[in-house]
Amino acid sequence: MKNSFDTLIDSYLLNNVGIDTHFLSPSLASGLQQHLLQLQATNQLNAAGIGNAEKKDLLQQTRSDKIYWMDKTHHNQYEQEFLALIEQFIIYLNETCYTGITDFEFHYAVYAQGNFYNRHKDQFKNDTHRKFSLINYLNTDWAKKDGGQLVIYQQDEIQEIQPESQTAVFFKSDEMEHEVVKANRERMSITGWLKNS
Repeated sequence: MKNSFDTLIDSYLLNNVGIDTHFLSPSLASGLQQHLLQLQATNQLNAAGIGNAEKKDLLQQTRSDKIYWMDKTHHNQYEQEFLALIEQFIIYLNETCYTGITDFEFHYAVYAQGNFYNRHKDQFKNDTHRKFSLINYLNTDWAKKDGGQLVIYQQDEIQEIQPESQTAVFFKSDEMEHEVVKANRERMSITGWLKNS
């Protein structure tokens, strides 16, 4: 796994946005996708909120996806494997980059056709615990016409990333403004944050 971790970390150090198109194995990405489809079929996803408990966007005009929070107490083998992978990544990140990450949180996200997430940063203004954002995609055979691209704004540069299965994207939560453009087909991902508590 170190080679995969190095790909993500090295590209982050080079461009402030880490990208690894094979961070998830094919079997793990497929298993997570199937689990997410099952959660969706059994109505276990909820409309995504904006902000935290102290500061919320009650109009919900910033985003329109649905989410399901991951938890170590869940008994799905693919969810457990993913969370174990994240723990290994954090250990390696702390050993090589001295980031001091001590915690994390992740959720599944489904964007139905027409869903979006407007331009934003991931770190709350009243809570600075989120240090890094890590997004993993679960979509097979994604084409540009399908929309749903992650667009990252970095100074005068705009970077557009296809939400293709197995791909991971990694950046500082308080620095990178980004958005998800309107999806033209159902779009699935796992989004999370590496934190210090």
